[in-house]
Amino acid sequence: MTIQTRIEDAAQASKGIAARTNPDQVRHDWTREELQALYDLPFSDLIFEAQIVHRRWFKSNEVQMSTLLSIKTGGCPEDCGYCAQSSKFDTGLKASKLMEVQKVLAEAQRAKEAGATRYCMGAAWREPKDRDMDAICAMVSGIKEMGMETCMTLGMLSGQQVHRLAQSGLDYYNHNIDTSEEYYPKVIGTRTFQDRLDTLERVRNAGINVCSGGIVGMGESQSDRLGMLMALANLPEHPQSVPINMLMPMEGTPMGLSEKVEPLDFVRMIAVARIIMPQSVVRLAAGRELMSDEQQALCFMAGANSIFVGDKLLTAKNPEADKDKVLLDKLGIVSMPAHNCPSEKTASADR
Repeated sequence: MTIQTRIEDAAQASKGIAARTNPDQVRHDWTREELQALYDLPFSDLIFEAQIVHRRWFKSNEVQMSTLLSIKTGGCPEDCGYCAQSSKFDTGLKASKLMEVQKVLAEAQRAKEAGATRYCMGAAWREPKDRDMDAICAMVSGIKEMGMETCMTLGMLSGQQVHRLAQSGLDYYNHNIDTSEEYYPKVIGTRTFQDRLDTLERVRNAGINVCSGGIVGMGESQSDRLGMLMALANLPEHPQSVPINMLMPMEGTPMGLSEKVEPLDFVRMIAVARIIMPQSVVRLAAGRELMSDEQQALCFMAGANSIFVGDKLLTAKNPEADKDKVLLDKLGIVSMPAHNCPSEKTASADR
């Protein structure tokens, strides 16, 4: 076989791969069989297809820099089997009260000065109490005035609470579905999968962007992982932000001894998420502390374009800022400006 023939064969194969999905098409009717077929593609073909989709909707070397702050830690009445903040487990974590508004705003200003463009705040609640909403909304409006995107994760929300958050200008609400509907009862018993979907619907109907993803490495099957992605992709609107977390085992939790996810399996999950939710920001979230630079680089190639910066994620470790800067500089990756996702603009990114 001549070199020219090999080049022609490779070009033909590339056209076939690209034809499997239309990068301009946003679907909400994915089947698990389709996702499995994508996941099972030869690795380089899967990455190639994810890159086609990614470059259609985003600038190829921009990554959103977010910072996450725990504004109320520990004492949560839920029994999420992965979480050190649950009051059901003996993890040694002490519960704290809700932080004062000015302290949160000061932390947000430091994060902005360090390069973050989105500020995320999490409270260990099953659901917020109405008496806390004034402070919560003041945090949102204060950070908005700094020119940063805002995100909150507070548990389940009532319709009135969602309305107040929308009035305060909240950009994103995070409420992960965690895993597939089938595996969910093995992870959480204090709320149902439908409870999570109901909160997402309230948020979406209020005009707030949805941030929702899941966790891999909790003992679930590959089919469960794809089922989680399918549930997100088949929502009436794709979550504008999709965090994919690799479990950070926490001592004292039921899932504290879970086996580590194979690095390339995790990269494949990122690539499938990018292909089936083309306009979503796909966040390489918890677990980066356990990843090599090479695995993170492959995740960016697979379509991840958001990370958390800062040395802590709620109660889990995160790579230090200097380490992140060295890696991103090596890869030629720059920070994505605030308010820059495709759903908020009419023109697509440069290819």
